[in-house]
Amino acid sequence: MSEYDKVRTKKLVLKGEKHKSKKRKHKKQGKDEQTDSVRDEDLIKHGGWRKTSSVPEMTGTVAVEFGNLVYMKALDNGLFTLGAPHNEGDGPEPEEIFTAIPVDETKIALKSGYGKYVGIDKKGMVVGRSDAIGTMEQWEPIFQDGKLAILGNTGFFLSFDDDDDIVCKKPTAGQNEYVCIRSMLQQVEDPTKNVPKEELGSLEEVEENYVRKFQKFQDKKLRISKDNISVLKRAKETGSFHETMLDRRSKMKADRYCK
Repeated sequence: MSEYDKVRTKKLVLKGEKHKSKKRKHKKQGKDEQTDSVRDEDLIKHGGWRKTSSVPEMTGTVAVEFGNLVYMKALDNGLFTLGAPHNEGDGPEPEEIFTAIPVDETKIALKSGYGKYVGIDKKGMVVGRSDAIGTMEQWEPIFQDGKLAILGNTGFFLSFDDDDDIVCKKPTAGQNEYVCIRSMLQQVEDPTKNVPKEELGSLEEVEENYVRKFQKFQDKKLRISKDNISVLKRAKETGSFHETMLDRRSKMKADRYCK
């Protein structure tokens, strides 16, 4: 082996140049796309009912799913049972739909379609006969290892027995205690997400925002056009909004980009 072969070569780094690590973005993007696909498939499978993954998401119209496509169902006698299994693409029945009310950062209350709050009686049966939220009507969702169990005020978990009655008798969470709380709240994308912050607000506020952004005076006093604001309204409709605002700032000599 020659002396040249023994020399370890590396990329030339100029003085002051920072070494940049290689990022494999395509793998991450592929993983994100795969996760989104699984979520979409789950959403379609459950008739548009989205799986919640945190307590703040458990609000409004919800359903409590045990296993796969089987939901907790309210009976007219104030008791609860497991409903019949659903076909893929079908959402829960009206008796299987509840209203979730946040109690605090960690607890929620559930109200059945009969207008009663879900609680626990002395025998550990889950009942819906209360008109108000008391200590027995407060439930704490517990997330661990990607699974969810609902802890009652008695220290036992929401579950079902051999007769498919909904009970709260187990001090530890097992297969019968794992649930999924699904919500009909749609994740609506913020319509102002891609709108520049300067363009949020009324026309007067938007013009002031741009004057503040581009003003050239050191005293920071605003030079805003006194012309009728209706000119900006017409310009926005015709697609010449920014040109008109620039012209108005130019007349006030308030823009450092104005000639």
